[in-house]
Amino acid sequence: MTTPPPLRVVRPGEGRSGSLGAITVDFKLWGADTGGALAIVEHEFPPGALVPPHIHTYEDEHSIVTRGTIGFRSGDREAVLGAGGYITKPRGEAHAMWNAGSEPARMIEVISPAGFELFFRAVADMIEADDPDPERGAALAAEHGLQFVDTPWLADVVRRFGLATS
Repeated sequence: MTTPPPLRVVRPGEGRSGSLGAITVDFKLWGADTGGALAIVEHEFPPGALVPPHIHTYEDEHSIVTRGTIGFRSGDREAVLGAGGYITKPRGEAHAMWNAGSEPARMIEVISPAGFELFFRAVADMIEADDPDPERGAALAAEHGLQFVDTPWLADVVRRFGLATS
């Protein structure tokens, strides 16, 4: 008989929180809680916030909008979703996310398989320590298979939604 995995309970408002710059991160389930199958974080997007185009090479991301309106672009597909909307952003494809409205927005992010939550933790730690070392940030991105990319569609998205680019 095998022992079941430990039960992980995270009540509303619980879990570590941090800043990723323009958006926040609230850690809910870590890979260590799920045998590496997945991790779950929540992100808050203030009006005008943009997560620039990037590619994940190790994991897929699945997002559920819980408040406000969030825009997503993955490859040549774009969607603007309100609360209750779901989207999948597959690994290997450039994607971006932004607050598409005038009110704060929030989403749940399911990372599969787990591991990328550790990148979020490291970035939040750097910001909390006021340690903006770009070389360390680039090394963290490379370690986690994250590539920031230029896309021909970003300028149009920024213009249409009035987004901040810095």
